[in-house]
Order: sequence, then C-alpha cells, then structure tokens
Amino acid sequence: MEFIGPVNRLSESSVHMSNPVLPNFFIVGAPKAGSTSLYYYLDQHPQIYMSPIKEPCFFAPEIEPGNFSEEFREPVEKELLALREYLDGPMTDRRFGGLVREREQYLKLFKNVCDERAIGEASVCYLWSAEAARNIRNEIPAAKIIVILRDPADRAFSQYLHAVTNGLFAGSFREMLQASLSARGNKFGVLYPFLELGMYSQQVIRYQELFPADSLKICFFDDYQNHQEPFVKDIFRFLQVDPAFSPDFSKKHLQPQVARFTALNPFFKSHRLKETVRQVLPQFAHPFLRSLYYKQRRSLVLEPADRKRLIEYYSEDIRHLQQLLGRDLSTWMR
Repeated sequence: MEFIGPVNRLSESSVHMSNPVLPNFFIVGAPKAGSTSLYYYLDQHPQIYMSPIKEPCFFAPEIEPGNFSEEFREPVEKELLALREYLDGPMTDRRFGGLVREREQYLKLFKNVCDERAIGEASVCYLWSAEAARNIRNEIPAAKIIVILRDPADRAFSQYLHAVTNGLFAGSFREMLQASLSARGNKFGVLYPFLELGMYSQQVIRYQELFPADSLKICFFDDYQNHQEPFVKDIFRFLQVDPAFSPDFSKKHLQPQVARFTALNPFFKSHRLKETVRQVLPQFAHPFLRSLYYKQRRSLVLEPADRKRLIEYYSEDIRHLQQLLGRDLSTWMR
C-alpha cells in the first residue's frame, strides 16, 4: 500500500518549535452529522494522529470571541483562559472545543506527533465558514478534506436536542425554529447560524473549487448510520492508512439526553446543581439520579408540520446539491 507523504512543516521565527507540524487532513463538517464519533474512531488508529482538541476552529476567522452573543461571551472568555493552561501541559486528555486563535497555539496541538502518517483536525465550522476553505488551501494545499452531510431537517432537530440537553434552550423545536427564522443579527448563539448550517450547496462548492476531487471526500450521514464499519474503513483508505484496523465502535458520542423539566434545565446547568448532587450521592445511586433527571430521547420527535416547514426552507438548496453531487437526495424532501 502507498501511504501519504510527509506532513507539511513550517519554519517561522514566531514559533518556538523547530520543524512545527501541521495537519494533512481535516474533518470540516457538517455539524451534528457524526463528526465527533468519526474523530474518536480515527483517533484510535495507530497511523493517525488527531488534534487533542476537537473544534479548534483556527482556520475560520468568523469564530472570534467578539462575534458571540452576550449569553456566550463569558463562557468563551473563560475557555480561552483554560486553553492556555491546557496547551502548556502534556495534552494527554481530549478536549471538545478550544477556540484556538493564535498560530503558536495551533501548532502546539501537533507537537506530540510521532511517526503517524495521517495528521488530522476536526472543526465543523469549516464547512459553513466563508473563509476556512481558502485559508486551509493557502496554508496546506495538499490537505485532504472530509465532508459529512446530513438531511438538513434532521440535522437542525439534532442541534435543537443538543441545545436542550445543554440547557441553552427551554422551548419546543417549533419555538426555536420560529425564533431562528425571525432572528436579526449575526452574533453566534443558539439561533444563529442554526438554520444556515444546513445550506450545503455553496459550502460544498467552496471546497470543490479549491481542492482536487481526489483530495475531497463527501460522505453522507445515512451511509455512516447504516454501514458504520465499512464507512470508517473507507475513510481509512482515503487517508491511505491501514484499512484492516478495526476501532472500537461500542461507545457512542454526544448522544442527546433530554431533561424531564426542560424549562428548569438552564437553571440547573447554570448553577451546576446536577454536578453538586452527583458529588453528594454515592456512585451506585447515579443511574437512579439520571432516570429522574432525564426522560427517553424518543419523547421528543420532529413533528411532520415542522419537517414540512424545514423542507420548504431547504428545498431549493437540496435540489442544487443533488445536481452538484449527482446523488439522489429525494428522501430529504419527504
């Protein structure tokens, strides 16, 4: 088997490492389309090195602290302080999200690369970002790009469940949909870019225009769900690492958990009451605590009327994407 060549290396006086390493492949999105699970499956492969921070967002200049809505500003600022301490340490644990803005910080993500053949990074904002594709191309022209697309209505509903799980929204999906359609402004928050993330056609075009076809792999969430192991092994072949390796598929990542009392969930989250109770109760009582706090995920479903509204919103873009990719996406229109 022929494997990919040496990783890209830069030499800059501002960087205190000799021969710093940059990634040679990216998982760029879409959000809520399986990128987190794929990140962890790839990270298990001995010939693949994944950035210890998922979602550093370095190549997307739109993801700046000042561009976040007021509700997110303080958590983002706190995260930036914690990030410096993490990057100065061994980085042996994985972190979800980091908002790496400085070049020297970004290079630190890859300081532990040894002899891995494929060096990766996953930031789902790169698909939506108007600038990320060009920034990656300018910096790492030989990079391989992995895109995973999901039915945009299902994707939006999954993001809603994530918002409910994390206490960011307490209303119904219909209320979140209506609020997003009526929202004004472009500050990052719960409502923006909630629907815009599912407008795939122009997002895909940006990468098609900048990267050769053999460096761009466009996948579909349905294929991942229905044929998980063949899907991941196909990614291994795309990255030119040993496809015979079998990762552990048993652990699920970022599964939504729906609180029984969604209106109170933001209060519980902001005051960290759930964590306090967990520390007080013995370990054997934790499953009972979860059963009290959470209800069945299937208790929240995408209502037909809401799906119909989303299909109307996305229909033109879906038709364009069908022509662009030569793939039947009629199931997204039902």
